Amino acid sequence: MTDLSEISPASCADALKTLADGTRLAVLRLLMQGTCRVGELGEALQIDQSLLSHHLQVLRRAGMVLATRVGKGVEYRLAPGVRPSDGGVALNLGCCELTFPKEEQADGVV
Repeated sequence: MTDLSEISPASCADALKTLADGTRLAVLRLLMQGTCRVGELGEALQIDQSLLSHHLQVLRRAGMVLATRVGKGVEYRLAPGVRPSDGGVALNLGCCELTFPKEEQADGVV
């Protein structure tokens, strides 16, 4: 699935299954603020790079994030079909909207 803006109920269910992991949710939440390099994501989430790479691969395959090589590193950003909305505390997935608690966003908790 590459474009989440117009997806079927089955594809929506697949997208929600992808997000049924706390680490992947945390990655998307960080990317709502803008692009991040892999090292920045790993540092913010305090997880091993190999585990982070696995989660990023799942998100790429689901069409939720895009990767760009920048020098020796890789930078990630939200895919065009995944848009922050509602003042940056929600993600519009095309089929539904996932809202994060505002107080956690304000505190910087991921």
